[in-house]
Amino acid sequence: MSSLPLVPPIFAKGKEPLPPGWTEEDRANMMEAKKYQDYMQMGMESCAAKTVIAGGGGFAIGAFFSMMSASFAYEDPLARAQLSTTQKASEIFKEMGRNMYSSGKGFAKVGALFAGIECVIESYRAKNDMVNPVAAGFVAGGVLARNAGPKAAFGGGIAFAAFSAAIDLFLRRETPDDD
Repeated sequence: MSSLPLVPPIFAKGKEPLPPGWTEEDRANMMEAKKYQDYMQMGMESCAAKTVIAGGGGFAIGAFFSMMSASFAYEDPLARAQLSTTQKASEIFKEMGRNMYSSGKGFAKVGALFAGIECVIESYRAKNDMVNPVAAGFVAGGVLARNAGPKAAFGGGIAFAAFSAAIDLFLRRETPDDD
């Protein structure tokens, strides 16, 4: 009896044998879902998407912090004494909304600027290391402080770079395994 070598058969992509209990419809659904996952991954790897997501997240965080700080703010009850309770509440909520928008806008600007610059630097260098956030922090800090003059722009760059390095070191630290 001759023994044939056990060579796995080669199948065309998408035509591999199905697991037991699967139908061709299941394969088609899986391939369709994989296509959407591929599109999502491509979108998430784009610098534009990262910038928009960071801006949106920054806006939400800034608005939330502003709302939380408004809850601790001291409101002088005599300052609006001529208003009814409903009018006072309306004025307070309008002011809170303006502050939330303003704070959210500031956080969005910082987040989008930093994320966009970091993504461009990472794409150019083709590396993911500590240099990217530090360089992005320096550039973003300089851009944010540019209107105060070159000395302030340089100082802002140094401060933002140091902050970025500290945050990145904290997030990249390795934790011991609990084995």
